[in-house]
Amino acid sequence: MNKSSTIHASAVLVGARAVLIRGPSGSGKSRLALGLLQAAQAGLLPFARLVADDRAHVEAANGRLLVRPAQPLADLLEVRGLGIRQLEGEPVAVVGLVVDLASDAARLPEPGAGQTAIEGIRLPRLPVTAGQAPLPLVLALLQTVPGAADSGLDYPSVVGKK
Repeated sequence: MNKSSTIHASAVLVGARAVLIRGPSGSGKSRLALGLLQAAQAGLLPFARLVADDRAHVEAANGRLLVRPAQPLADLLEVRGLGIRQLEGEPVAVVGLVVDLASDAARLPEPGAGQTAIEGIRLPRLPVTAGQAPLPLVLALLQTVPGAADSGLDYPSVVGKK
């Protein structure tokens, strides 16, 4: 049995892969998760469903990173100004992209900035500078990389390449 770790993160299943959203408290993880859910409702993404908000369990399994909600927080999303909301959630998803909020993002990222490793699994990474709106960047990535948001396809590792 693989060991899972609990991290301070949110996750949203977009198509067949989850977007794992990391960042310090107050950086906008829940806001980005809500934005991805709303983008799917508006038809900008094919599908989106909440996996985890605030705390997530991650686990390496068969060369993939799985993400699950922390049980006391399953199906719950904090909406600033409205409080905690109950949503339909996914019990587990495979991570396909990591978004790091309030990060070391550069205007023209260096090679390697578009990759990270969690539990020994290498994943595409999108760093977002503090104060920058992350939703347009994430949508641009998902909408401009062929197959990135289609079901059954991995996000290609092109983040940060020139």
